[in-house]
Amino acid sequence: MQATTADRLRQIMNERNLRQVDIINLCQPFCEEFNLRLTKSDLSQFVHGKVTPGQWKISILSHALNVSEAWLMGYDVPSERQPDLTQAEVLEDFARGQESDIITIFRQLNPDGQKALKDFAEYLIKKPEFLLSPPAVSVS
Repeated sequence: MQATTADRLRQIMNERNLRQVDIINLCQPFCEEFNLRLTKSDLSQFVHGKVTPGQWKISILSHALNVSEAWLMGYDVPSERQPDLTQAEVLEDFARGQESDIITIFRQLNPDGQKALKDFAEYLIKKPEFLLSPPAVSVS
């Protein structure tokens, strides 16, 4: 049987000797950062399993308690929180996905279409508004 968020919250409270008010206090900086409210009533309902927290409140609780969101939701995963991605890492992941999409499209084209796509990419490289600074790759 999968654990619930209520089970996980009670587990953390027991292991760390925390009261609900302590968790509320730990959450306060994250509530301010994300412009959200987590009330004593909210937490009480979560701890007693009457209400399941939504995504934003799970995120706040997991940050404040330094546990992974998935673990807090009851999944059988390590409780350790993975570091948040930096903006550069998010953009890199996005770019990797874009590259994969372009390769998939390229492979679906016949030789004439592949040449047209390459020609268009070379045209874009000559336009400063489409370039990284400095250019990542030179095409000859």
